[in-house]
Amino acid sequence: MFLTDSHCHLNLNQFNNDLEAVLDRARKAGIVRILVPGIDLETSRKAVDLAERYPEVYAAVGMHPNIGSDWQPEDMKELEDLASHPKVAAIGEIGLDNHWKDTDPGLQKEILLTQLELAARVKKPVVLHSRDALDDLLPLLLRWSEDLRKADSPLIGKAGVLHSYEGDLTIADQACRIGFFISIAGPVTFQNATDKHFLAREHPLENILIETDAPYLTPHPHRGTRNEPAYVSLVAQAISSIRRLEIELIADVTTRNASNLFNWSD
Repeated sequence: MFLTDSHCHLNLNQFNNDLEAVLDRARKAGIVRILVPGIDLETSRKAVDLAERYPEVYAAVGMHPNIGSDWQPEDMKELEDLASHPKVAAIGEIGLDNHWKDTDPGLQKEILLTQLELAARVKKPVVLHSRDALDDLLPLLLRWSEDLRKADSPLIGKAGVLHSYEGDLTIADQACRIGFFISIAGPVTFQNATDKHFLAREHPLENILIETDAPYLTPHPHRGTRNEPAYVSLVAQAISSIRRLEIELIADVTTRNASNLFNWSD
């Protein structure tokens, strides 16, 4: 059984002391690919470094909306340089955040649009963060996807992923129609997360990725401890139980979906 963790922050300090052990446990759990997204220039550089060091690791590079106050226009040049690396599979983690409000909403939008332009230019999909922001984010994605269509971009049909998806089935279906996958994380394992269970059961499996968002969003029964990529198997198991399908099928389809989106070989 092969699994993919489509969003895992191995580039954060929480993994400084035992990264080799974390990756060894991931391999033993059947994890064959891990996407490590940047949240700023420093973590984007580190994501690329990890991708160079470990065959199963790929990187995404980008500026997270909550780090927007540190943004400088000249940062785009380095991001574009990093994006040219062959093991950079996506632009991200980018998006909008109306929950923490660490960055002015207007600046968040400006930074997001700049990075969407970068993704279109380098022809790599986007990894999207949204916190209480789908109503603002979706119209921007609709316009961007239309621009991709007009440009006959190779990103048509696989423009990106809404990571740790926060919305309902209706918006997920809208996102699917314009080329975005949704990614399901640890909260789907929580007994009272009925909205997550409904989404995992009803959304097309061919449009679902799975992730840990480690070190955050640790699934049951490890909730309250640091998350790590090996635990993506618990996300797959939860979806398997909810959909009443074999876990091997969930693993196979979500791994294939990630490979299709990020253009890496299985």
